[in-house]
Amino acid sequence: MKIGIREKDRKSPSRPWAAALVLVVGLSAILFSIAVSISVGAADIGLATVWNALFHYDARQTAHAVIRDLRLPRTLADVLVGAGFAVAGAIMQGMTRNPLADAGLLGLNAGSTLAVAVCFAFFSGLSYQALILWSFCGAAVAAALVYGVSALSRGGMTPIRLVLAGAAVSALFTSLSEGIAIHFQLSQELAFWFAGGVAGVKWSQLKLLAPWLVSALVFALLLGRSITLLSFGEEVAVGLGQKTKMVKLAGAIVVLVLAGGAVSAVGPIGFVGLIVPHLARFLVGVDYRYVIPCSAVLGGLLMIWADIGARMINPPYETPIGVLFALIGVPFFLYVSRKRKGEFA
Repeated sequence: MKIGIREKDRKSPSRPWAAALVLVVGLSAILFSIAVSISVGAADIGLATVWNALFHYDARQTAHAVIRDLRLPRTLADVLVGAGFAVAGAIMQGMTRNPLADAGLLGLNAGSTLAVAVCFAFFSGLSYQALILWSFCGAAVAAALVYGVSALSRGGMTPIRLVLAGAAVSALFTSLSEGIAIHFQLSQELAFWFAGGVAGVKWSQLKLLAPWLVSALVFALLLGRSITLLSFGEEVAVGLGQKTKMVKLAGAIVVLVLAGGAVSAVGPIGFVGLIVPHLARFLVGVDYRYVIPCSAVLGGLLMIWADIGARMINPPYETPIGVLFALIGVPFFLYVSRKRKGEFA
């Protein structure tokens, strides 16, 4: 059967109690992890100092200033970006019925990166807000190419064709980005961008980005039931009265805002949107009313600890987060591909 979600997954009961447990435990873990993340760095800061800086701020203390101005916005960006990547991946997997879908594998990261490279090369004076807009446009162009190429293939769009088209478009856009960087001597400016990281996120960027990501996450929650129906197949969704074209359009916009916004802030970090939705479905079943919020919580938690790990592997230097996720994500990608190889024809 040519579907991305297995037949037995259709019969997997949703587990609201498990979703409630994941949300409660996950949110508690995020609060604790935020404190740990703020305390870890080139100069470790005690948790008591973190508490005082958050609730009894004293601008005269250097540690308080470091926490408020540098580490807190960075950690909050971890939560938002991780949730954005994870929910974008969950929605894409549900809509396309493709368990290998995420923003990186379907070209959105590469499209955003190419747009940023073009901006650095030709429009260096752009504001950060304009840079985010161009990042969104790059992601949209990449997504349109991926879906167009796979849909025009003989036999129409299938999960494996989406993956192959995404890999081809990603390779093309990444090559163009690197070519622009070399020709215009932008390698140093784009090096950290390609590797991915949240070290450069400040309050000004977070205040600009947060409303978009939070709004998109809320809309994603509202789409939960519709994505569940689409994940069972378009014929099933239409038979149940679902307006599939409207749902797909709304889902695509939400994915573009989440993935494009996240990439514009931290660079093309891959595999978050691939790994986390699988973990969420394993824990709570295939009902996206539960998968989406659990993916958001788990994605934020995973991103925080990846950032902590990036600072602890080789202190005082930081390991790019994208490298850490690649080390985890590539084996996971191969595992999912092998496990479900008969479903991608």
